[in-house]
Amino acid sequence: MNTLELATHGPVIPVIVIDRLEDAVPLAEALVAGGVKVLEVTLRTPVALAAMEAIAKMVPEAIVGAGTVRNVGDAKAALSAGCKFAVSPGYLSLVGQACREIGLPLLPGVATGSEVMQANLDGYDFLKFFPATAAGGIPMLKALAGPFADVKFCPTGGITPETAPQFLALPNVPVCGGSWLTPAAAVAARDWAGITQLAREAQALRVAA
Repeated sequence: MNTLELATHGPVIPVIVIDRLEDAVPLAEALVAGGVKVLEVTLRTPVALAAMEAIAKMVPEAIVGAGTVRNVGDAKAALSAGCKFAVSPGYLSLVGQACREIGLPLLPGVATGSEVMQANLDGYDFLKFFPATAAGGIPMLKALAGPFADVKFCPTGGITPETAPQFLALPNVPVCGGSWLTPAAAVAARDWAGITQLAREAQALRVAA
């Protein structure tokens, strides 16, 4: 799979943190019910891999990927858990090459022109711009469009429902990442209907953009 295909499923990829394994499947089902199928589950908690595996097995409509992939071991574990893609917060050639070798599509993180060049050199031209707001936001993405006109970005980090349409309006941004679809309070309260509504609103951002 070309990771750019992920953008065809909707304008926002939710960045998900799961603390309780029992939340994984109903959370994924709530997002899918709202039209959001591409799910990035971060490797930030002890249950993350088990959560990915549960979603992959129990929610076949979902396209689950592993976020926060920092090394080769993370990439191999994500693939074993049934993930269809991986997302890294930064870029290392070692990780990029390993993902190619094991057949795990990677959305590599970059924040500078040098990192874009290194990722390009290794064959990656759809990149996560992270942390988007802190690293320069829309002005930086516009600046990168000059020397890297053939590169597309998925800005992630600090984006809100209010600012997402502005990012999505940029020609080099087909999709953005967002954590607002799964707020911690809603997950803690198991407010699946509320998360489904947030997913529906995120899907509608394509029209707003």
